[in-house]
Amino acid sequence: MTVVFTYGSLMCDDIMAAVTGSDTLLNEAAVLAGYKRYAILDEAFPAVVAEPLASVVGKVYTGVDETNLARLDAFEGEWYSRKSLQVRGVDEQSINAEVYVLRPEYSSVLAPWSWSYEYFLEHGRQAFMAQYIGYQRLFDR
Repeated sequence: MTVVFTYGSLMCDDIMAAVTGSDTLLNEAAVLAGYKRYAILDEAFPAVVAEPLASVVGKVYTGVDETNLARLDAFEGEWYSRKSLQVRGVDEQSINAEVYVLRPEYSSVLAPWSWSYEYFLEHGRQAFMAQYIGYQRLFDR
């Protein structure tokens, strides 16, 4: 089983369940140090890139199996690479987690501002769920 750190749309339990095909994954708050979360131009979802003095608040999901992970890989697509990184859980303990990080060759899609989870929940979530092509990639297999 794998632990996955999420920092964008996948922090919504229902979106994570739809993407992974599992609504039984346990989760808790976590922090990824050394990375910053940015908005992506003309999209509702974010990306993280390495920035030594920054940190990103997100969630870790535990109990992710190989099928769930394959669905996440398909959902994240070619813009992201999956990396094993250390995050801090709520008890400040270090956790090894898989994190989807923007590939350097796609840095031109980054907006010059941070992505806001609260803004996403209020203004982008419903459109994201209705339109995001990642869902289609998962179910067209």
